[in-house]
Amino acid sequence: MTSTTASHAADLVAALLFILSLAGLSQHRTSRAGVGYGIAGMALALVATIVLAAQSITAGAVALIIIAMALGGALGLWRARQVEMTQMPELIAVLHSFVGLAAVLVGWDSYLEVESHGSGQTRIAADLLGIHHAEVFIGIFIGAVTFTGSIVAFLKLSARIASRPLTLPGKNALNLGALAAFAALTIWFTVSPDLALMVAVTVLALALGWHLVASIGGGDMPVVVSMLNSYSGWAAAAAGFLLDNNLLIVTGALVGSSGAYLSYIMCKAMNRSFISVIAGGFGIESPARGDEEQGEHREIRAREAAELLAQASSVVITPGYGMAVAQAQHPVAELTRRLRERGVEVRFGVHPVAGRLPGHMNVLLAEAKVPYDIVLEMDEINDDFAETSVVLVIGANDTVNPAATDDPSSPIAGMPVLRVWEAEHVVVFKRSMASGYAGVQNPLFFRENSSMLFGDAKQSVDAILQALGDAGPHASGPAAQQTAAAG
Repeated sequence: MTSTTASHAADLVAALLFILSLAGLSQHRTSRAGVGYGIAGMALALVATIVLAAQSITAGAVALIIIAMALGGALGLWRARQVEMTQMPELIAVLHSFVGLAAVLVGWDSYLEVESHGSGQTRIAADLLGIHHAEVFIGIFIGAVTFTGSIVAFLKLSARIASRPLTLPGKNALNLGALAAFAALTIWFTVSPDLALMVAVTVLALALGWHLVASIGGGDMPVVVSMLNSYSGWAAAAAGFLLDNNLLIVTGALVGSSGAYLSYIMCKAMNRSFISVIAGGFGIESPARGDEEQGEHREIRAREAAELLAQASSVVITPGYGMAVAQAQHPVAELTRRLRERGVEVRFGVHPVAGRLPGHMNVLLAEAKVPYDIVLEMDEINDDFAETSVVLVIGANDTVNPAATDDPSSPIAGMPVLRVWEAEHVVVFKRSMASGYAGVQNPLFFRENSSMLFGDAKQSVDAILQALGDAGPHASGPAAQQTAAAG
């Protein structure tokens, strides 16, 4: 078997491992195996690439590749150990930007290689040069859009810039004009390649990527992260065509298609137009921010909240980004265990876009060993709120906002939300009365059956746990009485 044949075989196995990785990551119970498959596939692909490259490049170049891999691996391990779960969305956005930048650099290198050697001295046949030029142009465009779009997403997710959407005059015309200009430049470059056109498309794509994501509001940022994941996949696939790397093409297509499908699913869950979101909020006007309070709120203390929970027959916990920031998942898991021991039915209601990342809350709850079978999606739990004694809203805001259903002028109008206000009692854990990430005030805070528990979510849950402990190991409420009667 030649080294080329062995490399192709390794690429095939790696591609299968990547597919198994996606399948494994689709469920909590198989996610660890999915990660393992992905690691194995990437390791195999890297080894195969180095072995094949060693046949055509110098030993010094191979050494540089290995050094670059070591540096990148060390940096990745360091960041993985240091990053908090609350920082995962912005970290992923940064990683997407790296993929986009790599695609831009590969496109420029591929073009300059042809220009410096002449078409007769490269591996590209003369009759395929037009296709190659189109690949270069499209790859640079996708990569540059991904790069700046991911940078803006990082800045928004890390609160370095405002989360509200940018609304330049004629923003939709700007986006459409940029796409039309790209189409015209692609045709021009394919017919008559020129360095000035390369510079023009790079600048155009960088500006478009920045404007597309800047025009999307905070309420849609989880979709943006998923969308940029898709873009990074297509950028990788474009680089694979330029490098004649089949595995990179397959991997990019897997990431691109799965990211696009996830974005579509999330848009459906949020009642958002898929085309509108990926086009930078096309057709969506940005209403004024609604920070003003809409009534008088009622405050509750931890001991009073503990008394409510002790007397409850059923409790639903709806987590959000505030739980992640406070790292309150472990006390919440302990509270769940304590209440279930008292005979209280406890479940979780997780909105599809809770947090800043698809599946953000599910990962946190799994980390805290919350049983999978009591973690329910929005559609599974929404009809049960009317029969629920107490709802604990821990750090959620926009995903439990009744304005989405009651106020047609709201920026989140039409977005399906958790109907927590239908429960008998609602306790909202928040640091202050500030509006949510979408910049919209929440009328839930001022409803008659709602109470605000101010402070750090972790400390508040710890205080409730202490109050429950002080009350004794057994509850005197309806759930405990029913349990005792059944015994």
